[in-house]
Amino acid sequence: MADVDSTLQGEYAPDRVIVTYSDGGTSAQNFQVRERTRTDVEAVSSKEISPRASRTAVLTLGKNVSVSEAIKRLRNQPGVVYVQPDYKVYALDIPPTDSYFASNSLWGMYGSGTTPANSFGSNAISAWGRGYTGSSSIAVGVVDEGIQISHPDLAANIWVNPGEIAGNGLDDDNNGYIDDINGWDFVNNDNTVFDGRANSTLDAHGTHVSGTIGGRANNGTGVVGVNWNVKIISAKFLGLNGGYTSDAVRALDYLTALKIKGAPIVASNNSWGGGGFDQALLDAIDRGGDAGILFIAAAGNNGQNTDTTANYPSNYVCDGTANNRGWDCIISVASINSTGARSSFSNYGATTVDLGAPGEGIISSVPLNSWANYSGTSMATPHVTGAVALCASMGLTNPRDIKSAILSTVTPRSSLAGITTTGGILNLDGMTTACSGKSAQALLTITNTTLNATPGTSIKLTSNGGSGSGALTYLTPTTGCAITNGDSLTSTNAANCLVYATKAASGSLTAATSPAVTFAFAFTPQATLRIANTVLSNPANVA
Repeated sequence: MADVDSTLQGEYAPDRVIVTYSDGGTSAQNFQVRERTRTDVEAVSSKEISPRASRTAVLTLGKNVSVSEAIKRLRNQPGVVYVQPDYKVYALDIPPTDSYFASNSLWGMYGSGTTPANSFGSNAISAWGRGYTGSSSIAVGVVDEGIQISHPDLAANIWVNPGEIAGNGLDDDNNGYIDDINGWDFVNNDNTVFDGRANSTLDAHGTHVSGTIGGRANNGTGVVGVNWNVKIISAKFLGLNGGYTSDAVRALDYLTALKIKGAPIVASNNSWGGGGFDQALLDAIDRGGDAGILFIAAAGNNGQNTDTTANYPSNYVCDGTANNRGWDCIISVASINSTGARSSFSNYGATTVDLGAPGEGIISSVPLNSWANYSGTSMATPHVTGAVALCASMGLTNPRDIKSAILSTVTPRSSLAGITTTGGILNLDGMTTACSGKSAQALLTITNTTLNATPGTSIKLTSNGGSGSGALTYLTPTTGCAITNGDSLTSTNAANCLVYATKAASGSLTAATSPAVTFAFAFTPQATLRIANTVLSNPANVA
């Protein structure tokens, strides 16, 4: 058996270990096992790590017992499944390149056909243009530092626990946490999820990733996230100097418990890493997966091939075999820059990293009511977490299907070919078809245009430049108008048929009065809408 000291990887707490006990035996026998382990390491305390991990405890060691010595003493004892260090992990960002928001450039949200355009962004703008902007009935957990819940770009999207009454000092929802209104701080063991202050970067990282997931739109300030509407739950376990496995387990199990009790959590964002293989952490991830929570993980900032040099937690395989789930609940995310290249700092792996997403020069919210430009796989990860929430808001509920929808619709990039499982980058617009079950629709703006069809005449609507040029199946006529032959608009009464396009989900025609409206039609993106031989919009106008 390998020497314990040679198997310990990374940093860990010097005064404690995590022990998981078997679930066999009587209550008396199990009690004896736990008492024996505490005695053997001269433990000064033993505490259950989480209500959802009742067989796992954190043992605080006696002053004369090291971590390696404790592992040697306990690892082969009857009734002990495993014993490990309480590993330390860190947020995976690169130091900011700008200290304050000085540009309105959100390249990570752009696409090749958007205005502004960037072929290597996530193409969020096109997804928004189709009407997919998220939902307040979908929630994500940010397992990270805390979040400035009062930030003008975040306040409206911060989760409020419906089972708690703020300030009454009671655990109204009986989940073990008193007044967990917006989440929980597992560093300080209290309900204050934001401890940021002037001249400090405390809770900046958690606030930044939250802005990418769900920065509020149309509020006249700052940035916008992948989701204009979503609920963000703070599961704070990182401080200025990182955090520990034991607190990460508590944070993840907190979200799992909320999910089981009915909270609409679809994903956790995990922009952190470090330490060696950690069974306690993997078990917590797996419990979340069994509950239906996807674990979105940063691939790491070492510029390494994680197929050969593991990075945790992104390298874990969460397959839920104990519960016969049979699929991996983790999505591992690499970083790309605005030219489409893999970021030099980003880890990669043909079998261990799934896709790339924008992670360099990402502007988002930071304390106190400010914005900053950060880089790192930490910044790429919330783009994908946001994608999970956006997909769920379209009606796709199975987490396995959501993961498939995201990974199967990536945009292939040579920079990621052969070094990620998909060889591509996040494509939010392409994802909408898989998530909504609807054919992609091009959105074109028709300005100051009316169609006047006199009785007995018709105007033919066709597309040019798209793959579908048949019937306009998304149209429904109003009184005085009819669709004939599937693609022609005809007046059916004595009055002129005055038609304005609308942004109604069905593509219905109404007698509106606005001179500038938007019309969704059932052709592929980048198609051109023609009325008779007059082009009303072209690819440059596609929103």
